[in-house]
Amino acid sequence: MEVWVPYEKVRNHPPDFRIRYRFYSEEEGGRKNHVFQGLRCDFAYDGDNIKETGIFAIHPEFEDDFGNIVLYKDVPVSKRGTARMWILFPEIRREVHIHRINIGVIGYFMARSRKLGEIETGSKLP
Repeated sequence: MEVWVPYEKVRNHPPDFRIRYRFYSEEEGGRKNHVFQGLRCDFAYDGDNIKETGIFAIHPEFEDDFGNIVLYKDVPVSKRGTARMWILFPEIRREVHIHRINIGVIGYFMARSRKLGEIETGSKLP
């Protein structure tokens, strides 16, 4: 099994926020294949016109049913669950996301302009 190195160790800071998610089925426009730890999808806020705002480089780090980081890159993650979210660019964190990420915010996992799944913010993390 291929081991995942947690983002906190790689990035040297804690995650930015935590979410509940649901991946869309293929019939809903979601992925055909399973999702694994290390997915590098992007993020969009519900209600944004992505042609104007664009999408954001915020990557998930999936948790198991107990809130622990999934540590294997070759084991599919759940279609529904929780994840820690990592904003990749500090300047965008300060300029945009600090004002928008609040408990209950709805957003989407994105692959270009295609929605892969929906998310709801559960909490900000330190």
